[in-house]
Amino acid sequence: MKSPVFEAAISGMHSLVLPSSIVLPFLEKGHKRVKVKATFKNRSISFHGALQKREDRYLLMFGKRYQKSLGVFPNDYFQLQFFEDHSKYGVEMPEEFEAVLSSDPEAGQIFESFTDGKKRGIIYGILSYKVSQTRIDKSLLVCENLKRGIRKNPELFKSF
Repeated sequence: MKSPVFEAAISGMHSLVLPSSIVLPFLEKGHKRVKVKATFKNRSISFHGALQKREDRYLLMFGKRYQKSLGVFPNDYFQLQFFEDHSKYGVEMPEEFEAVLSSDPEAGQIFESFTDGKKRGIIYGILSYKVSQTRIDKSLLVCENLKRGIRKNPELFKSF
């Protein structure tokens, strides 16, 4: 499932107001999270996002890092297209974290017991490290801390 390409502009500081004709087909099929492709001039980025309803409008968060990557400013119009999100967690799992979880069944079981949002928060924490070895090290640390009973995201990434 994919949407047609449509135009969007930043509303407020970091959100996009979405046409209901684009959003409703996804929501009707139970897809609250989508893969997004944003294009502006000769740049293109892809990311995962949540379709949100606030009052009578549908929104998608579009933070500063996406704005900077795409090179857009609040008055710019750019193209968006949505795709059905087939990922297990609503975000791409870093292969380093996936490998560590699969090699540590106890930590993997604890991780899987969390809510989807909590899992995404941990995954985003791992993804924030750009160097593969650092992602491996942080994945190992998170798994050890999960087994110690630590559940708060900032503490999961600290050595004790």
